[in-house]
Amino acid sequence: MAHILLVDDQSSARLTLTALLKQNGHTLTQAATCNDAKAKIEKNDFDIIITDLKLGQSSGLDILEIARKNNPHTEVIVLTGYGSVETAVAAMKAGAIDYLTKPIDTEELLLAIGRATERQRLKSEVKRLRSEVERDFDPGSIVATSESMSHVLEMVQKVAPTDAVVLIAGESGTGKELIARAIHQNSNRRDEVFIPINCGALPESLLESELFGHVKGAFTGASQNKKGLFEEADGGTLFLDEIGEMTPPTQVKLLRVLQDGEVRRVGSNVGVATDVRIVAATNQDLHKNIKDGSFREDLYYRLQVILIQMPPLRERRDEILPIAQHYLNGFRQKFKKPVQEFSPAAIKALEQHNWPGNVRELINAVERSVILCQHDKVEPDDLALHMNGSKTAKVKSVKEVERTYLETLLQENDGNTKAAAKTAGMSMAHFNKKIEEYELQ
Repeated sequence: MAHILLVDDQSSARLTLTALLKQNGHTLTQAATCNDAKAKIEKNDFDIIITDLKLGQSSGLDILEIARKNNPHTEVIVLTGYGSVETAVAAMKAGAIDYLTKPIDTEELLLAIGRATERQRLKSEVKRLRSEVERDFDPGSIVATSESMSHVLEMVQKVAPTDAVVLIAGESGTGKELIARAIHQNSNRRDEVFIPINCGALPESLLESELFGHVKGAFTGASQNKKGLFEEADGGTLFLDEIGEMTPPTQVKLLRVLQDGEVRRVGSNVGVATDVRIVAATNQDLHKNIKDGSFREDLYYRLQVILIQMPPLRERRDEILPIAQHYLNGFRQKFKKPVQEFSPAAIKALEQHNWPGNVRELINAVERSVILCQHDKVEPDDLALHMNGSKTAKVKSVKEVERTYLETLLQENDGNTKAAAKTAGMSMAHFNKKIEEYELQ
């Protein structure tokens, strides 16, 4: 139930809506003028403001501006008897969550309030989760003893305070999302949301709806208006993982958002201004994709304002043991196991493994070892790295090791590609490409 401010210069309209909304359990405060509303907004934290667009010499858009200045988390619903595309555009650009024309349809209004209260609930949940993440997340805990990783963290410190678009490149499992979160947590947007989305995990039509939102009736099943992640991330950071998997039509729409600073929901001609920082990531060679026509060159240069290259774990072997020990300590507490350290043989196995799955594979191996270990030291059998001897491992090519790794994952998951891809930290599209590349069954 919400605390609602109702702003309308017609007393009959205020009384009617007040009675209706109180019957549905909401708390109502009324205002007849813009000045009256301003005074009450400054003294109270309203969940929702419902305002008429025409308020004598003032406008509901003035109420929107006042609300955003005092409490940007307040949701605003605009009502008017003067429906037009121009006023709808103005209201949505100013930040209204919904725009309803008079005479007001009771069911439509209640649905709009329901969406606004649900959005309020989600914001509270996001705030709670973000505080937990901030409590647990310490950028200083990122292991960076190698020169390449030290350079990565230096770049994070330099670019985080800006709003520059960042492209993080590197193999799967190298920690691209961790670096994206580090950028967000060290930026001026740290108090707003960080929203990640894997562009390769959704089909084109669903990805567009998720990113840009849609209007009621835009396609079969679109029973109501829906905000996209660009609008949900307003003021915060949107992390576009596996950007190289995005289809060319969606790339065009993303490019338009980056150029214009506003997003259009699927099925709508109304643009909504957004203030979102974009951090993108890819495990692909986008230059190669540009040459074969699967990735737009103009979008690439929009995304690559700042490029951060993540080094693979095999190129920073002195960090393998510190990372493993860090996660050993965490999993030991999580699973309440007595294991304290790695045996010399386990350390040798860790250091000689090629880690085609990079840090994510290492984390999975450590978690598995803690679960399986029955003593105070992790042994090679607990790690289950499936190596055929250190000499063989050293002379194997990366592709040979990767093929063996993926084949083992498929065996361990009884051929379930979705489960295997999740363990490998790959999108289904990327995993299927690897299956085809290595002719795996």
